[in-house]
Parts: sequence; C-alpha cells; structure tokens
Amino acid sequence: MVLDGLVSSPLRRQQCLKKQWEDLGSCSTVVQRHRYLLTALALLAFLCTIYLYFAVTLGARHSSCYGLTGKDKAICQLQHVQAISKGKLKFF
Repeated sequence: MVLDGLVSSPLRRQQCLKKQWEDLGSCSTVVQRHRYLLTALALLAFLCTIYLYFAVTLGARHSSCYGLTGKDKAICQLQHVQAISKGKLKFF
C-alpha cells in the first residue's frame, strides 16, 4: 500500500536522525559554518541592549512626575492614571 512507504519505522527514523547528526559535525564545525549569523546575532543583541538602556533611562526623565518624591509623586502618578482611564492621554 502507498501509506506503508510514507510511514517509516522508528528504527529507520532513528538511523536517519543519527546520520544527520553525524553529517553536522562537531560544535566547532557548526560555529565555523555559521560564523556570520552568530556575529550578526551578537551584534543585534548588543545594539538592542544599548537601545533599551537609553529608552528606559531617558524615557523616565521626560515624565512630568520626574523629580518628585513621596506623596507628591504618588498624587502625580494617580492623576496620570485617571487621565489615561478617561481617554485624555497626551502625547508630547
């Protein structure tokens, strides 16, 4: 039957996976083959880290509640939450 040819036995699948693993080679071979992709990935991770650092540090300073402490800061944040819930969000 046609389905018998499509469905392989577990032993055959295991042999196929083993052959693919052997063809892959050692870890150093994989690194050499994909050096460009690994370099690009490392650079992208580094740039994203820098972007997030500045987005968080500089973004917090432009808040209208920046520099307030204690009760004043809590009141300011509460006013912003109420403005957002009423749909009066302002974009500067």
